[in-house]
Amino acid sequence: MDKKVTVIGAGNVGATAAQRLAEKELCDVVLVDIVEGVPQGKALDLTQAAPIEKHDAKLTGTNAYEATAGSDIVIITAGIPRKPGMSRDDLLSTNAGIVKKVTREVAARSPEAVLIIVSNPLDAMCHVAYEASGFPKQRVMGMAGVLDSARFRAFIALELNVSVENTHAFVLGGHGDTMVPLPRFSTVAGIPLPELLPPERIEALVQRTRNGGAEIVSLLKTGSAYYAPASAAVEMAESILKDKKKILPCAAYLEGEYGIRDLFIGVPVKLGRGGIEQVIEIRLTDEESAALKKSAAAVQELKNALAQLNY
Repeated sequence: MDKKVTVIGAGNVGATAAQRLAEKELCDVVLVDIVEGVPQGKALDLTQAAPIEKHDAKLTGTNAYEATAGSDIVIITAGIPRKPGMSRDDLLSTNAGIVKKVTREVAARSPEAVLIIVSNPLDAMCHVAYEASGFPKQRVMGMAGVLDSARFRAFIALELNVSVENTHAFVLGGHGDTMVPLPRFSTVAGIPLPELLPPERIEALVQRTRNGGAEIVSLLKTGSAYYAPASAAVEMAESILKDKKKILPCAAYLEGEYGIRDLFIGVPVKLGRGGIEQVIEIRLTDEESAALKKSAAAVQELKNALAQLNY
């Protein structure tokens, strides 16, 4: 194929992203992990599934970075996952060091690549990758809003007993407890959510969306979500590879938009071949704007904490 995507981290998120990319026939896939044999074994397993799934994507597993050269996109999932009772912020120090190292490796070999960051704490890891890569802001982004919006859409569909294909939702802000779901911009077949549900039910869905990751962690007990995060990263990759120009909520580096500066925050963006082609600014109510500023303040705290670390 004429496109190549590297996935760093062959754990559940990374391996599932590799599977989705290959089965959609979007690109050849290079799966990288430090554990000897794991990326090679998973790539071989996926290769053996190809005749059944009917795709010709080439999958390569490796512990080195040479095979990643010339990648169009690099999806970074590497890092330790959350465990029960652990917040995304608890991961800050360990994952910052990991993301810095792998970003430098891939940036040196794929200087024109777009970076999609999945590692947690997501917004802070975007800053690490941005600084480590030296890439322009358009080519560094975080997967958060697509996942959070998908969770909101799923809960809306379950609540109303309708097809998920009819649901649309936007979630802004940092990837965590301060995220900002926007019910008035969320629709079912074009009908605004407030026309379909009372405020108390909407608030319940909003809270479940905010706790979406933690709910899964508490159920799994030995890991965190991976099917939906992988699908979210691949939707972003597909829009870039195909130059679809989808408008998706992603963690983007803001320089004054929404009154926020020098931070990666989840906002709607247009994704095309060059990465983020436009940040879409929507008019927020005073309450929504205040919630977004609160979310930005939480991300700023993480950025400040990063500055104190020797990673």
